[in-house]
Amino acid sequence: MTTDPATLAEKIEAINETRSAESAAPNYNVAPTTTITTVVRRHSDPAESDDEATRRVRSMRWGLVPPWAKAGADGAPESKGPLLINARAEKVTTSPAFRASAKSKRCLIPMDGYYEWRANPDTDAGKKSRKTPFYMHRADGELLFMAGLWSVWKSAKDAAPLLSCTIITTDAVGELAEIHDRMPLIVAERDWDHWLDPDAPADLDLLAAPPSIDGIDMREISTLVNSVRNNGPELLEPAEPQAEQATLL
Repeated sequence: MTTDPATLAEKIEAINETRSAESAAPNYNVAPTTTITTVVRRHSDPAESDDEATRRVRSMRWGLVPPWAKAGADGAPESKGPLLINARAEKVTTSPAFRASAKSKRCLIPMDGYYEWRANPDTDAGKKSRKTPFYMHRADGELLFMAGLWSVWKSAKDAAPLLSCTIITTDAVGELAEIHDRMPLIVAERDWDHWLDPDAPADLDLLAAPPSIDGIDMREISTLVNSVRNNGPELLEPAEPQAEQATLL
């Protein structure tokens, strides 16, 4: 994600509520627990019947923390169990970890694109399967908006709340299924406000329907992306073609 939150908010006609410099900086290798940019739709005053929900850009931690999660000795959420960075579309309304968020705390997670790794069989027996990284993005250079869920967590009554989120995934379709069997659930612009509506239930049809990948390109990239220490535009460059080995006759 390389778009500044303020620029994003202006582009999608939203209120910019971000405060974190971390989410404003371009990030070419976003790791779990990183602060990322999200889009929600909320009321300014839920008590007012005529208060219309508006789009808001907020910073959140990638890796959802359910409200019922316990606090550790340091006051942070306990780190036991897997990080909830992804949520399966077919289970978000029933899973104990996600169903409360699915009711009224749905978000969009904007991104320039995302990485996925294709498992490749090794020729040498006994070795771990190698994986080849790919970059998926819109061919026109515009942002992708993925369906997500968010949550508010507090370690104590007067503590500052922690906002966190997860990305919803679905069965991959088309050429993307050749890379991995899952993919983020892309939300078309026409569906943004309906998905974000805090007064409506989750759209089960959107969750179940195969996502459209029209206009999505993908390319193989360098294995530099395998390390979060690498974080720059070079990660998006096409992979160098493998040099042909000379054959001795």
